[in-house]
Amino acid sequence: MSYTEDRSRWFEGQGLWQQTPASDWNDWTWQLKNRLTSIEHLEKYMTLTAEERAGVLFAGHKLAMAITPYFFNLIDRNDPNCPIRKQLIPRSGEMVISAEEQLDSLGEDEHSPVPGLVHRYPDRVLFLVTDRCAAYCRYCTRSRLVSNAQDYNFHPEYEQALRYIEAHPEVRDVLLSGGDPLLLSDKKLEHLLSRLRAIPHVEFIRIGSRIPVFLPQRITPELCEIFKKYGPIWMSIHVNHPKEATAELKAACERLSFAGVPLGNQSVLLKGVNDDAEVMKALIHRLLRMRVRPYYLYQMDLITGGSHFKVDVRKGIEIIRALRGHTTGYAIPQYVIDAPGGGGKVPINPDYVEKITDDEVVFRNYEGKTFHYPLKSTPVVSPANPVENVVIE
Repeated sequence: MSYTEDRSRWFEGQGLWQQTPASDWNDWTWQLKNRLTSIEHLEKYMTLTAEERAGVLFAGHKLAMAITPYFFNLIDRNDPNCPIRKQLIPRSGEMVISAEEQLDSLGEDEHSPVPGLVHRYPDRVLFLVTDRCAAYCRYCTRSRLVSNAQDYNFHPEYEQALRYIEAHPEVRDVLLSGGDPLLLSDKKLEHLLSRLRAIPHVEFIRIGSRIPVFLPQRITPELCEIFKKYGPIWMSIHVNHPKEATAELKAACERLSFAGVPLGNQSVLLKGVNDDAEVMKALIHRLLRMRVRPYYLYQMDLITGGSHFKVDVRKGIEIIRALRGHTTGYAIPQYVIDAPGGGGKVPINPDYVEKITDDEVVFRNYEGKTFHYPLKSTPVVSPANPVENVVIE
């Protein structure tokens, strides 16, 4: 199936649960209660491959499986290569651990001064507020703690974390993540936001969430009012493929935008999902139409059991090169590697610069044409306008 730009419609679900009353379907708590979490649930609606069956049976030892009914509707149940299916239904590849893979691939634990808080960069902290998600991505960076399938026993200490932030005036930026912060109740989320807003040196509050994608019903008017009250609250959502860009997600993003929430998107480059320039172009164009700016394209982290998703970095660079000059700059995400062990995000860009001397920069554009930008100025006096006739007031 081609995923080139289609301006006539958004992708639609496959119509399961048609008999469910709209009042239930649009209730985010109903969606959570009715998630597909077992092999029996899946096999009620689809035939699993041998790889998937083995993966689902193994999931309880690595990362739990959970899929909201809404998002399950986006899966092509007749195509094992469906890009949505690959992201959410476990496969036996998760049992294969490569030598370079790590349980805590980004070294978060060693940069954690109190439980649930990561202070890696000088001016910002990552505040992990829960270990639960609406659905579990099979390439999850925090699969060691998310869903607690590995008995990591993650227990965020809100008060300790807030006191740490209060005591460190260099912290001006707080990112709420997890798990997914939007699974917290309105009351608990408002408490955290109000406490952070009361800290004078905290200028910037962000939320990382895939809830709008997995559970757009969660973006209620009441939640949006909380964001208005404590805004601006910036949010990074996580969309990997055009099929995820549904009418429901578009409506949720509009509700957030109208509540004053600036939206960005973080995608992970995944083999067989979005490692194709046309797929990526279709995705970023849909994002802009949903008021979402493409922000990062991540090289997948070196998480245990993730090698079947890994894409060659050269392929990622090729995709960025294919986008540059062929779409607006607003649409092009920054391709980054989050350095293994905790080195932070490092941009990985196509090489457009051929050389830099004291006199000039020599570089190529998106077409491969070479240009020269002089670094030294050479004054030239026009005979018609001699310097002595110039009056400076």
